[in-house]
Amino acid sequence: MAEIVTIRGDLELLTRTAELFSSVQEEFVCVARDLSTWSHTGARQTARDRLRSSGTHRIRKLYSQAVLADEHSREHLDDLLGRGATVRIAATTLPHETIIIDRRFAILAGPHTPGGREYTMASAPALVGGIHALFEAAWETATDLRTFVRGEQPDLDAESRTVLRALGSGATDETAARQLGLSVRTYRRRVAELLTALDAGSRFQAGMRAGELGLSG
Repeated sequence: MAEIVTIRGDLELLTRTAELFSSVQEEFVCVARDLSTWSHTGARQTARDRLRSSGTHRIRKLYSQAVLADEHSREHLDDLLGRGATVRIAATTLPHETIIIDRRFAILAGPHTPGGREYTMASAPALVGGIHALFEAAWETATDLRTFVRGEQPDLDAESRTVLRALGSGATDETAARQLGLSVRTYRRRVAELLTALDAGSRFQAGMRAGELGLSG
């Protein structure tokens, strides 16, 4: 496949990506404003069936708040969670709908038009890597779906999130403090503040709580 290909319409996209969707090996990433990415009737179900047949190990989906606008969409999200997908709600509006497969291929959707949507499929490593990095940045600040619905997301600033990642790395306090440019005393104080914010009684519980809230990356 050429490194960048323009595809016109859902049907052509399904035809050109049939093998990709059914052979995902490691991770399938989807970024979308809502569930209307596919305009052609049955296209979403076809894509979903192909993904299921691939036996994908990890599925991550990032949506804007618009996805929660109606009951049908909420039921679909519950189904995704039931099938093991991780779903988060973005902190900001999502300007582009994107699919990333195994960090090797990226598909970007163009705007809806009377003649159908155009899609750009890329396999150039530098381009796909850049798109994936942007996704990870948005994912980092997004909220786990269940937490968003409950409205229980703790307010962690950038430094607290950095300390949380340091905790997750398993580094000693001395090593983590040095990497973050903090004194050991300051680092331990920030850890204590983080435990309080997460309502955790230990560092282990903080890690578990962060995972439940979708804060652990």
